[in-house]
Amino acid sequence: MSKTIIISNRLPVQLQISNGTINATPSVGGLATGMKSVHSSGDSLWIGWSGLTDEEIPKELSPKIDKALAEHGSSKVELTQKEVDGFYFGFSNRTIWPLFHYFLEYSEFELDSWEIYKKVNQKFADAILEKAGEEDTIWVHDYQLMLVPQMVREKRPNISIGFFLHIPFPSFEIFRTLPWRREILLGLLGADLIGFHTYDYERHFLSSVRRLLGLDVSFNDIYLDDRIIKVDSFPMGIDYKKFSTAAKEHAQRNEKQKSELQKRLDTHKKSAPDAKFFLSIDRLDYTKGIAKRLNAFEYFLNKYPEYKEKVRLIILAVPSRSNVPQYQLLKKEVDELVGRINGELSTVSWTPIWYFYRSMPFENLIDLYTTCDIAWLTPIRDGMNLVAKEYVATRTDKTGVLILSEMAGSANEMNESLLINPNNFEQIADTLYKAINMPEGEQQRRNILLQKRLERYNVEKWANDFMTSLINQKQRDQTAVSRRLSKDLLNTIVTDYTKAKKRLVFLDYDGTLAGFKNDPQKASPDAALYKLLDEISSQEGTEMYLISGRDKETFAKWFLPKKYNMIVEHGVWISQGGEEFRMLENVKKDWMEKILPVLESFVDRTPGSFIEEKNYSLAWHYRNTDPDFGQKRAVELNTVLTSLIANDDLSVLNGNKVMEIKSSNVNKGRASMRVFSEDEYNFVFAIGDDWTDEFMFQELPETAVTVKVGRQKTHARYFVDNTKNVRNILGRFADKS
Repeated sequence: MSKTIIISNRLPVQLQISNGTINATPSVGGLATGMKSVHSSGDSLWIGWSGLTDEEIPKELSPKIDKALAEHGSSKVELTQKEVDGFYFGFSNRTIWPLFHYFLEYSEFELDSWEIYKKVNQKFADAILEKAGEEDTIWVHDYQLMLVPQMVREKRPNISIGFFLHIPFPSFEIFRTLPWRREILLGLLGADLIGFHTYDYERHFLSSVRRLLGLDVSFNDIYLDDRIIKVDSFPMGIDYKKFSTAAKEHAQRNEKQKSELQKRLDTHKKSAPDAKFFLSIDRLDYTKGIAKRLNAFEYFLNKYPEYKEKVRLIILAVPSRSNVPQYQLLKKEVDELVGRINGELSTVSWTPIWYFYRSMPFENLIDLYTTCDIAWLTPIRDGMNLVAKEYVATRTDKTGVLILSEMAGSANEMNESLLINPNNFEQIADTLYKAINMPEGEQQRRNILLQKRLERYNVEKWANDFMTSLINQKQRDQTAVSRRLSKDLLNTIVTDYTKAKKRLVFLDYDGTLAGFKNDPQKASPDAALYKLLDEISSQEGTEMYLISGRDKETFAKWFLPKKYNMIVEHGVWISQGGEEFRMLENVKKDWMEKILPVLESFVDRTPGSFIEEKNYSLAWHYRNTDPDFGQKRAVELNTVLTSLIANDDLSVLNGNKVMEIKSSNVNKGRASMRVFSEDEYNFVFAIGDDWTDEFMFQELPETAVTVKVGRQKTHARYFVDNTKNVRNILGRFADKS
């Protein structure tokens, strides 16, 4: 029976060693809660680090720990203190975390940390491989494990793998500063489905894949070798029912049942009924903008002095990574800011800021959520920010105002909140004023909409949507594979090829027989290709044609001495048995002087592009351009050319990073059918990789074996993945005995 394997840096279980006994208790974190439905349904396993280093675990207790974790459906990855320092505190939190949150000045690029990161990722991958079967589904979580998908894929090429990033993915301009950027991207592309919180993060990732790896991206599909990787956004929700129910129960408590914190909050509320409480809850992290928030609060009190002694800011800063230097400096800065502002503005009966540097139990969080009038959450950069959603979920009477940074991922789905730029103190001050004075009716109108949305798209739906999409992606891949030229199909085709008395074979060149080069003139045939073509062309009963958009001069230099049959420039010229090229179609070239200046202007405005002048066509190549910019220019050029040639007998062919203008009555379909009609053939084979070959696939008879190189939409009967597969087919044809 197949199972689901969840992998994250930490397990959803907290371990405590006391007097030789092991105590394992479930965690209450966002990921642990979110994955509960996936982890508890059916056969599943969660793999991660236990939180205890090898040095902290006595050898005799290791089996007991395994047993305790197994009771919670978990399995541990063992890490030494050195590995934790280099992998977690080092590369993960001193390189990836600041870089992905746009704090480039805090990013450290240490080779030793990177090497440890790779080593630990391999440990996680090995732990998966030890437990996983071929039919299992793997879900890898977050930035600490970005190399794991590809490491697993290398050993289990057919297993289903999903990856979800819980932090932002930065723009290409930021991401490319990472020395190991290609390795990170390739690591992630081991997954079948890659998920992000927002479309912006998804878009940044796709841009980096295009620009740094040069891979084909179609909408949110990435084409890599023999696979299609889907990229999508899944905004993470919360356990809405848990927070809503807790808030309702909280409202029913009598005085004796209330917590000490709630009693103190009530006392202050009664002493100043018109006072407003602002709530700020974050981990003490530089990405959360706590220091800026404190300065903005001071700015607000100076701009609107009438609210002194009428508002209070409650800050709960949860300790985080306290051994990382930037976090130590941040704590010092926040401590000093709170002390200075309170020292300057406090009165005998009023302290403007209540500052808690600690974590609080769930009960006290509900106290704060339900008591505070305004939640003020303004991170500088945040993957999602679930606190904003938790606050809204606890507002049982539908009152309360949420002020949220537009830099938080949750801002995309919480438009009813008051969105602000965390760097704009003037806007923040005015928004605080608006929140204080917002009528209850407007508060309720906004919160009703927010609560309906949060209840509908909760954390369980988030997890289920991702898993459903991952399953669909696997089924989609298997559907595509059914048309692939499999080993069995190839065996049948080779048998038919061998039995046939008269064979006709059409072979495209660029992207089919040879890979693409930045300079087309450098894509000359290698010795192995010459050998294959020699063997096929010399076979009795076989007529082989190289059919290409290339110019006749290049093909004459490469292949004329070999006496291969050739059709070039998409069907303008033909050479048979080593004879000089002759025209297959009567075409004109007087149009070229009108089109050439247009192409030259695009070359001038598109760095990296160039023009290839053929005898009867012009080609604009943009393989060397920035992928996004080149594609944009191609669309623009296509529009310009379409209007220019509207009344001429010309057409525009959009190939692989090339746009070619030629006569409309010339294409590979017409040329191949001219050859086909000259004799009787009982086996026809054609293979090519781009849209220019589609004419050939369409025109040749239905009995022809037509093959597309790549997974793009095609009229061919079959497809293969790359030029390596093409060479394999030709090798079988050459060795037909």
